[in-house]
Amino acid sequence: MALNSRFQALQDQLKEEETTMKDNWKGIKEALTSTCQEVLETLDKIKEKKNRKTAINNSQTRAEKVQAQAEYIESNKQVKKSIRADKQKYVEELAMTAEKAAREGNVKQLYDMTKKLEGKYSKPERPVKEKGGRPITEIQ
Repeated sequence: MALNSRFQALQDQLKEEETTMKDNWKGIKEALTSTCQEVLETLDKIKEKKNRKTAINNSQTRAEKVQAQAEYIESNKQVKKSIRADKQKYVEELAMTAEKAAREGNVKQLYDMTKKLEGKYSKPERPVKEKGGRPITEIQ
């Protein structure tokens, strides 16, 4: 829901003024990252885990290294726990969407949600294309 309202604000802004593609992408990227940071605390925990890992590598004495490793292990446990909780929340949301689709009789959406829950199915991704129509294959 938070992401939808952010995209709605972006869409309103785009209608009001002419912007370039780079400005559009920056806005979309900013909306996604800020929403992810609000909704998922996991990103902050992952950054903290990376900082703990660099602290292990930068430690000078054996005692510092042991202390840094203990902190890293605890941080790693928190990251894994948070990821498991996020995954459980995601699966529950998919299940709720599937139930809603079943109640409404939307067979296509029900089939898609069932396949997502199964974990073996994904819709084919369409590549981003240049103005000429060729797919972009290189990172720019």
